[in-house]
Parts: sequence; structure tokens; C-alpha cells
Amino acid sequence: MNAIAAAEASRPAAATASHPLLRAWSFPRQRLPGLGTLERLRTEAVSADGIARPTFVAQTRALLADGLHYEERIATCDRLATREHDAHDAFNALAWVRHPCLKWALNARQVADIAAVGPRHRTRGQCAMTHFDEAGAIAWLGDGAVLAAWDAHDWHALFVRRHADWGRRIAVTVFGHALLEHLWRGHALPVAKCLVVRADAAAIGARAGDAALVERWPAQEAAVAQAIRRGDLLADPQELRPLPLAGLPGWHAGDTATLVATASCFRPVRSGRRYPAPWPAG
Repeated sequence: MNAIAAAEASRPAAATASHPLLRAWSFPRQRLPGLGTLERLRTEAVSADGIARPTFVAQTRALLADGLHYEERIATCDRLATREHDAHDAFNALAWVRHPCLKWALNARQVADIAAVGPRHRTRGQCAMTHFDEAGAIAWLGDGAVLAAWDAHDWHALFVRRHADWGRRIAVTVFGHALLEHLWRGHALPVAKCLVVRADAAAIGARAGDAALVERWPAQEAAVAQAIRRGDLLADPQELRPLPLAGLPGWHAGDTATLVATASCFRPVRSGRRYPAPWPAG
């Protein structure tokens, strides 16, 4: 990639440069951080919370010549192969900075499954974890009344009739780095693959910012991470439910009712599809 192409690749699409999700990740109108900046952010985060993150290193032929699987290199060598001027890898590194407990839990499970079935095969759990890693979000739920609408893909009920619940009784932490990349590249209708986690409604309201976003919730995320490590969560892709994020307050321009009635991301529920209860079930 030449210098001009690299510079263009590191800028957000104009249409989404001020999107609330990109604002929440602190890079709305700036270029993506390079490896040097990512490493500085990593060391600052480790100093702040004492949680290790793998070192972000350039993905080169020499690095890949070690013969290790991507996940094994993180676990055994503490090195995360990162391509410079690449939005996908930059947001992945930023997810490590912001959500280390979740990232380490996914890595531990991936490495365990690679050891069990080999690098050429994938378990159902690996598929679930990859979906969550790339496109995942946690929906913090303080009121089960919204679930009936979500279960039925009644998007009008979820986003229009229950509009006032967002940011008060339900909010989301966007985790998947591919979702961020898609927005960065101008795709304004991302669909998250959600884990639904019970939380206190008052705590949700206190933490939720603009657009019903909870940027991070370390204590709650640590509990979710432990459940992932145990295999209580993300054992199968069917645990994840779709959430068209454009329906959230502030995520779109125009009338929400028209959007949910016309945009292709608001799909009907598949016949026979059933979603698990929020975690923890008790």
C-alpha cells in the first residue's frame, strides 16, 4: 500500500465520521491510530487497571513464519499480529485495550478448542466465539418486557413503541471490531450478534450514554468473561440474537418507524427460531 492509499484507508467515511458509535470509541474524525499509538494506549491501559494485553506487533512474513496459529501466538508469545493502516486490525487492537477480560476469555477458549480438534477444524463454540468477536455486542437488560418483541423480531415494538426504554432499561456495549470497521467504511446499517445479560435497570440508566451505549462495564464484563471461559456462554452460535443497531436512538437520521419498516437489516424471525433466556438464567 502506497502512502496516499494508506492515508485514505485510515480516514473514516464522511457519511459516518460523526456516528455515535465511532464517537464512543474516540476516533470520529481522526485517522486511525498506528502501531505506535496503539502500543501507547495499551501500556496506559495496563498501568490503569493492571490487566495485561498482548503486545501489538506488525504482521510480517517473519512473524508469521513461526508456524503458530493467530490465537496460539497471543496465548504463548503475548504477540498480536496487527496490520498497519488496516481498520479491522486497528479496531481489534482497540477492543483489546477496552475489553481485555472478554478478549482473554475468547482467546483461552479458542486455544483450548484448537488443541482439542486441531487448526483445520472448528467447533460450534469456536464459531460462536468468532461471531461474537467480530460482530458481538452485550445487551444489558433490566426489564424483561422488551424481550417478547425482540424474540418475535417485532422491530416496531422494540424500537418505536419502547423507544423510551433504550438507555434506561436496556443498553448495549458494542464489542465486535468488524462492526466498527463497517461503520468506519460507511456501512450505516450494522447488525450485532448479541448476548443478553441481566443487569440492574438503575445501573444501566446511570452508565448508558448517548444512543443507549455503555462504553464499558468492567465488573460486569469480567463476570461474562468467566462464563465464557467456563463454556457457560458461547457454546453455540444459536445463543446469539441479531440486533439491527440502526434502530437505536441517535443511530440514524429520519423517522424510526419508516426505517424499521423499510430497511433490509430488519428481518423477520426465521420459522422455529428460539432464543435463550438472558444470562444469568437465575
